[in-house]
Amino acid sequence: MALFARTHHAPLDYTRTWWLRSWVTAVMVFLYAPLLVLMIFSFNDSKRNVVWRGFTTKYYEKAWNDSTLVEALGNSLTIAALSTLFSLVLGTLAAIMLWRFRFPLKSAVDGVMSLPIIVPEICLGVGFLIFFAAADWPTGMPWPFSLSAITIAHITFSFPFVTMVVRSRLASFNTEQEEAAKDLGASEWQAFRDVLLPHIRPALIAGALLAFTLSLDDFVITFFTAGPDTITFPVKVYSMVRFSVSPVVNAASTVLILLTVVLTAVALKFQGIKAISESH
Repeated sequence: MALFARTHHAPLDYTRTWWLRSWVTAVMVFLYAPLLVLMIFSFNDSKRNVVWRGFTTKYYEKAWNDSTLVEALGNSLTIAALSTLFSLVLGTLAAIMLWRFRFPLKSAVDGVMSLPIIVPEICLGVGFLIFFAAADWPTGMPWPFSLSAITIAHITFSFPFVTMVVRSRLASFNTEQEEAAKDLGASEWQAFRDVLLPHIRPALIAGALLAFTLSLDDFVITFFTAGPDTITFPVKVYSMVRFSVSPVVNAASTVLILLTVVLTAVALKFQGIKAISESH
């Protein structure tokens, strides 16, 4: 009977088993191998971008000298920055409101606020198109006002994700800490700044990174809300790959990937420094 006896593992002991490590490795390779291939072929000296012909950096120069591609990247970064800023504020306030207060139709408000997460992007894109057309939203405005329609649409579908992340963090908050701060003479603002805000700071960073990524990578909603004179990086890349995958696209995508990784690393490093300083 000892031959068929099962070995019982603790929950964290499963991470030491060979089959789980193999499965995780296979999943990571499946997810990140295409990105690695894209970055490698951005240095490929071949227009067809199928067979390796040699190392070159000329496509990075072509991407940098492509004014429309640089303009599209600048538009995407501007929209993502504005969307992240407003989504962070609105999402945090909405999370605190839903966590702290009781009011009529709270469940309905919570459900409506979660709709952008559930509804397919194609439906949101068509809805935004109809809304801006019915509102006769002005076009041809100077930059950055020409990005206002896309920015509003991105804020609308991004801030519920921030709300979800911050609200999950608030679930572990001990309200007695805030009450103790008020008993010691702290005002509402001081209690929020010195007690509640440090607790939700990791969620704020995670929500900001999530909102920035969602806005920067979005294509469907942007395609429906962009004006005739406005183009973003995903839309520009889509228009380029309809004919062939040029190494210029790979070069621009590599720069965008590295930019995202650097911003994430800086945010995580900043969070680590803050955590160490607070522990001391």
